[in-house]
Amino acid sequence: MNAKARIFFFGDTHGGFDHCREVVESGKPDAVVFLGDIQAHEPLHEILREIRDLTDIWWIHGNHDTDSPAIYRNLFDSEFADRNLHGRVVDIHGVRIAGLGGVFRGTIWNPARPFWRFYSPQDYEAHSVLKAGASGRGDRLRHRSSIFPCDYEALMQEQADILVLHEAPSCNRYGFAVLDSLATRLGVSRVFHGHHHDHYDYSAHFERLGFSTHAVGLRGVLDGDGTTIREGELDGTGEDRVAALPELQVKSDA
Repeated sequence: MNAKARIFFFGDTHGGFDHCREVVESGKPDAVVFLGDIQAHEPLHEILREIRDLTDIWWIHGNHDTDSPAIYRNLFDSEFADRNLHGRVVDIHGVRIAGLGGVFRGTIWNPARPFWRFYSPQDYEAHSVLKAGASGRGDRLRHRSSIFPCDYEALMQEQADILVLHEAPSCNRYGFAVLDSLATRLGVSRVFHGHHHDHYDYSAHFERLGFSTHAVGLRGVLDGDGTTIREGELDGTGEDRVAALPELQVKSDA
């Protein structure tokens, strides 16, 4: 891993990007990675036009990036479409970064159960078309932000230095042990995730996991060492707040 590369990890923006220019101009990162729930209100390349010539821009999606056709198109059909790290490993300034966007939904795959329901997006699409026809289009869009076993298994064959996730590993009370296994198989030294809107101290879990994990808060920013560049807007509110937010009950089918 290139220790000299300066990479910033941006927590859920949820449509708020006012901090991006200041962080990039002051920190001068080689690259930035958005950890999902971007919720672009216009094409992402337009929103980030002030920083696109200052740094390399990468991203994974979150569960809210399929909330509407417009939000979906503004991200997945933007000029940064090829900067989606989901389901692959990319060498970014000498650092191999693996990405797994989206969330687990029981309709597709609940890792607590021994078998998944749909292995791939194509499997789910074929099923939903047969079952619901045109009326199932909303669910089909929503599940474009669901984690499918095919993407997980493909990453299990790779090697990387850093894993970026929207969901959390098991060190979070709502996290998943299968993501521990993915990080271990990839051989990463660090994991960064969003989704939970707070910056937790997971250090007590590092030895057990065999890698360090860093939660990036709502519109927060960390560097590649896990050092806070910008505090998240809900940092320090604690896991009781997480439990109070229905959209963050990640083990449900939400």
